[in-house]
Amino acid sequence: MLLQRSHWHYWALLVVLFSLLGFLSAFESYASSYSAGRYNLNWWLALSWNLIGWNLWLLLAPPVLLLVQRYRLDRRDRLRALLVYVPAGVLFALAHSALLVFIHFYIIHGSDTLPAFLINKYYVLLSDFLTSAIIYVLILAFGHALDYYMRYREEELKSTRLEAQLVQSQLQALKMQLHPHFLFNTLHSISALQLEDVAAAQRMTARLGDFLRITLDNVNAQEVTLRREVEFLKCYLDIEHIRFGRRLTTDLRIPPETLDAEVPNLILQPIVENAIRHGIATRSAPGRINVSAWRENGTLRMRVQDNGPGLPAGTLKEGLGLANTRARLAQLYGSDGRLELSNAPEGGFVVTVGIPFNTNETSGGR
Repeated sequence: MLLQRSHWHYWALLVVLFSLLGFLSAFESYASSYSAGRYNLNWWLALSWNLIGWNLWLLLAPPVLLLVQRYRLDRRDRLRALLVYVPAGVLFALAHSALLVFIHFYIIHGSDTLPAFLINKYYVLLSDFLTSAIIYVLILAFGHALDYYMRYREEELKSTRLEAQLVQSQLQALKMQLHPHFLFNTLHSISALQLEDVAAAQRMTARLGDFLRITLDNVNAQEVTLRREVEFLKCYLDIEHIRFGRRLTTDLRIPPETLDAEVPNLILQPIVENAIRHGIATRSAPGRINVSAWRENGTLRMRVQDNGPGLPAGTLKEGLGLANTRARLAQLYGSDGRLELSNAPEGGFVVTVGIPFNTNETSGGR
């Protein structure tokens, strides 16, 4: 809500503001009635008329602000909003004049003075109608300005949360991969290869360096191309292949037409790491991980499937990595970001990510 009932201090300020405007308007009307050495307008009538007129907007402003929330002047809905705003302005102005007459003449001063007013002072109602239309436009403008400001602050807060989650994901990825046990096994593999296959040891060292470089190169990126994400994933898998040898087989099926799609930075590596940890590392039998991507209408789908034991029925629970991935998807894409978990019919665990298919051109370079 642009103005909530719980913000009583705002309402109190509006009462003071409208009452002050009513007093000033009454003084202006009273002073302008001076002619032939006397004032031709009763001060108390002028004061009550203007105080009621201005403070009626305390009742009419909230529904006007609701219109702002319901019909925003976005590029796609601008015409529809204008088609609503114009007749609504006429109705609000008429409602203001009608309520003003009812309260002033039927509740406060009595209806016996109304006929004379309508005969001799009808132009006052016309003036009130035109003034009300102008105030209605001003409230619309204020509502849109406040709405844009609130949405800007919301996007700013959302961006801050995304940056914090991105840093957390990057630190988590480094922490997982530079865990002492992982680092020990990696260095042990490099050391052993130095005696058996120097070229392989050098390649392993280079891939570890590439892994760290890519992680740090994209430290400020919310999204990267799928091509970049796959490059990072290959560095990670090359390291894991050294660790597990023939126990680990991977298959990446990423069609060329999907490589330019924008994806969340570090979206695949935690999912693959989770599959290796729970689907491969705990078994002595050879394991396989399939990573695939495809475009389905306007959606990019990415799937990671292992041939491990899966999870018993009714125990599909998310760990910290998957929960963080789901939260990042929600922050970036709202309801358009999907994370689906399931056991494969042939055995193993499947994680599927669905996001809007955007390239750098279609997304405007996000």
